[in-house]
This record gives sequence, structure tokens and C-alpha cells, in this order.
Amino acid sequence: MSPEVTCPLRGHRPRFHPRTWVEPVVASSQMAASLYDAGLLLVVKASYGTGGSSNHSASPSPRGALEDQQQRAISNFYIIYNLVAGLSPLLFAYGLGWLSDRYHRKISICMSLLGFLLSRLGLLLKVLLDWPVEVLYGAAALNGLFGGFSAFWSGVMALGSLGSSEGRRSLRLILIDLILGLAGFCGSMASGHLFKQMAGHSGQGLILTACSVSCASFALLYSLLVLKVPESVAKPSQELPPADTVSGTVGTYRTLDPDQLDKQCAVGHPPSPGKAKPHKTTIALLFVGAIIYDLAVVGTVDVIPLFVLREPLSWNQVQVGYGMASGYTIFITSFLGVLVFSRCFRDTTMIMIGMVSFGSGALLLAFVKETYMFYIARAVMLFALIPVTTIRSAMSKLIKGSSYGKVFVILQLSLALTGVVTSTLYNKIYQLTMDMFVGSCFALSSFLSFLAIIPISIVAYKQVPWSPYGDITEK
Repeated sequence: MSPEVTCPLRGHRPRFHPRTWVEPVVASSQMAASLYDAGLLLVVKASYGTGGSSNHSASPSPRGALEDQQQRAISNFYIIYNLVAGLSPLLFAYGLGWLSDRYHRKISICMSLLGFLLSRLGLLLKVLLDWPVEVLYGAAALNGLFGGFSAFWSGVMALGSLGSSEGRRSLRLILIDLILGLAGFCGSMASGHLFKQMAGHSGQGLILTACSVSCASFALLYSLLVLKVPESVAKPSQELPPADTVSGTVGTYRTLDPDQLDKQCAVGHPPSPGKAKPHKTTIALLFVGAIIYDLAVVGTVDVIPLFVLREPLSWNQVQVGYGMASGYTIFITSFLGVLVFSRCFRDTTMIMIGMVSFGSGALLLAFVKETYMFYIARAVMLFALIPVTTIRSAMSKLIKGSSYGKVFVILQLSLALTGVVTSTLYNKIYQLTMDMFVGSCFALSSFLSFLAIIPISIVAYKQVPWSPYGDITEK
């Protein structure tokens, strides 16, 4: 038998070149982000703990009252900061996504990384020159003018989707999330130690912020000089032979690439009109589920830094870094979850498992009194990253590859906009309830997480029996 007959798909399998891997950019940018987030919290806390609360030091006040005043000052800072950081990208992120689809896939990634670098420089200059904390609002706005995280992550998801087959897309995207989580874990673990390297109020945080700037610089240079856009592996090949030219070929090559059978079947059996175009209701329900779930996650993430600084936990700088690192372990456990669940569950089932995991952990977090209880609640959230990542994967299977940039950035902007509202709402709820029931925000997040299951369950009900490779198709 000739080589052409033996291996009819040879030459058509995608060639993965290391320069097409977006993981180095994700790792270095997330390392910079985790150092920056910890540094921002600790710098703001130090500012309001000294100069920010100096007007209260003249009159003696109970320690609890001073702590509450500091908590409110930090909370008010984050309300404004999150508003600026969330709203400023809205005018530019979609435009960057459109340009990426039309001209070059790296536009949204490179521009947003430039904004990352400038915002990290803003924190470094604040520490170095002892500027007022209000200058960080400008740094957040500058980051947003270059697209912010919405443009960056939509660009990363577009590259990840282009470089993976539909059958492996959920695993590919959660792998990128795993790299992001590992980098964030390392950065958070080191952040508290780096913050304490220099003594004195003006010097604290200098090494930490300098490391953040260095990582952001590396990410930008790598994306400009090294990163290449992968060729799409989802395009059907015109040179594929009919499925029946060689006996046993279909079964053999489906195990290697689950997309090949779909492509071969498309040659002789074009899809029915009902399956040619996915129903918009499915995409809308996926959007609703992602937004409600993101409300729960963002609210919890915004309140946790304030929660751990006050009683009953009252963490120091190193403990804050360790606590932030514990949040990144879900990237590892979620990756392992997708790796196992994708073999036996449909996408919608995996999404609901993740929502139940987070909702249960948030409910436990509401009643935390000791440090070990905090880590138990975090452990229950082990699959919390699966929902939004799997929703992105499911949506990518319902749209054309040429629309990835626009659709992903619309989803990311929707999450960012709702996140801004959530951040303000949760911070106000925390200020009003921290003396009565400090865990009220976490209880609300638990409720929202379980509520998000409803639209996803409707999607699951509307789907036909699911293939072993995770495709979402309409009836």
C-alpha cells in the first residue's frame, strides 16, 4: 500500500511551533498582575494606616474603631479604583477586538500589555516618590485606555481557540487558565516577602513593584518579538479524500483528531439546515449564565482582601500573600477537573459542577472564624474556574473563527461591566454589614452562584445527546 493511501491525512495535521504558544505571555503578565494586586492592597493599607488616618490619631479611639475607619477608607478607594478600571476599557476593547479580527490577532494583546506596563509603572512611581494614592486612579485609567484585561484575555482566548481543534478546545483553554493560575500562585506566594524587603514607609514595596514592572516588560517584549499567530486547525481541508477510500481510516483517525471525522463527513453529507446555524437562544443563555456567575465570583474576590485584614482573621503581609496564592490553586484543580470530566460529561454538566463548587465554598466562607476555616472554604471551591472557561469554549463552537475576537471581547466587556457594578455594590454591602454579619457578601455570592445554574440547565435541556468530545449542537 502506498504511503499516500496509508496516511491520507499526513501533511494536513497542524504543526505546533513553540513561537505560537501564548503561555509565556500569560505566565509573565499574570506574575506581574499578582505582584501588582498584592502590592496595591498593601500600599493602600499602609497609606491609610499612616497619613490616611492621621486625623484620627489626635483623639484616642478604640482599636476596633480605627480598624473600621481604615477598612472603610480602603473599601472606598477600591470602589473608585474598580469603577475606573472597569469602565475605561469599554470604549477601546471592542475596537481592539475588531482590529484583531480584521488585521492581526496580536493587536489586542500587545496594546493591552502596554497598558499593563504603564499601570505597573504608576504603582512603582507612587512607592518610589511617595505620591498620594489617588494617582493610582490615573494608572488604572491609563490601563483601560489600552484595552485592559478585557482586550488582553479576549485576544488570548482567540489565539487559544485558533490553535486547537473543537474536540480539544475546552482542555486547551483550561490549560491556558492553568498556566495563569500557576503564575499567579507563585507571584502571590512571593509578594508578602518581597514587600517587606526594604524597611521604612517610603521603601516598603519598592522591590515588589519593581519585579512587577520587570515581568510586565518581558510579557510585552515577548508578544512583540517572539509570539506568532497559529494557523487555524478548524478549517476544513479541501484535499481530504472521501471517508470510504481506505477501510478503517475513519475510526483510526478519529482517535487522533476528533475533528477529522466531522470534516470527512461534511464532504459527503452536508449538514442539515437546522444544524447549519446555531440558535441565538443558546448563546444568549450562555451569556446570562456567565454574567450571573461572574457577579458571584467578582463580589467574593473583591471582599476577601478586606475580610482577611480585619478581625477575626487580622492577617499580616505574608499571610495576605499566602491567602491570595490559595485562590490560584483553583486553576490547578479546575484543569484536572476538566481533564477528567470532559471524558464523561457534557460541557453544560461541567459548568454546573463548577457553579455548585463555588457556591458551596462561598457559603462556608460566610462563617469563617479561623484561618484554617478560610482554607477549607477555598478548598471546596476547587472547580470554580470551570464555568466561565467552559462557556467560552462552548461559544467558540457556535461561531465562526473569524468572529472569535469580537465575540470574546463582547463577553469579556459584559463581564467587566457587570463586575464594576458588583464591585461597588459589594463594597457598600460590606461596609453596612461588617459590624453585624461580616460574611453577608459571601452568602449573597453563594445564592447568585446557584442561581446561575438555571440558564445553563435550560441549555442542557435544549441540547441533543452530547458527543464524547464536548461539542454543543442544536436540535
